Amino acid sequence: ESVSRDIIERAIQKGSGTGEGKDSLEHMVFEGYAPHKVPLIVEAYTDNHNRTAPEIRVLFKAGSLGSSGSNKFLFDQVGIVEAHHPKMDTDREGAAIEAGANEVETLTHQQNDDIPEEMCGARFLTDRTTMHGVTDWLKKNGWTVVTSELGFVPKSYPELGDEARGDVGAFLQQLEDHDDVHRIWAAVR
Repeated sequence: ESVSRDIIERAIQKGSGTGEGKDSLEHMVFEGYAPHKVPLIVEAYTDNHNRTAPEIRVLFKAGSLGSSGSNKFLFDQVGIVEAHHPKMDTDREGAAIEAGANEVETLTHQQNDDIPEEMCGARFLTDRTTMHGVTDWLKKNGWTVVTSELGFVPKSYPELGDEARGDVGAFLQQLEDHDDVHRIWAAVR
């Protein structure tokens, strides 16, 4: 059976990113559980949800894919600001209070390679509505902001042994390797 020239041209344009809808990526959110009942939320951006959804479903065979809203209640949606300061002895907690953040934790180069090894790194958690204010305060006070985004923080973390942690890590890596997956929020330390 013959394929029309028009269909071939559209396929070439779509493949090269020059056809209709070239700028339209659909945001998809998948909720479910990794092995050992570790809750997670997966964000993906795709130009074809009919391809991405089944591929993600296949990856979830090792865990369990839930419906929309099935486990978002296990996470808090917050503002996440990751930054570093040139002085290693910078008071992270003082900066968090001054900036208006709710919590702060140490962030190392191993956790985020955008944090230089010789600098003071921190992850500031904020209310969704105050994230931009915290980001601005940090920038004005000597911090270099490397991430400022809305995200999900687990309310609790299941206890995992070494073998279970390995299973979960392998599962998360498979999801991370999918081209359309943008971010994974998992209740694992």
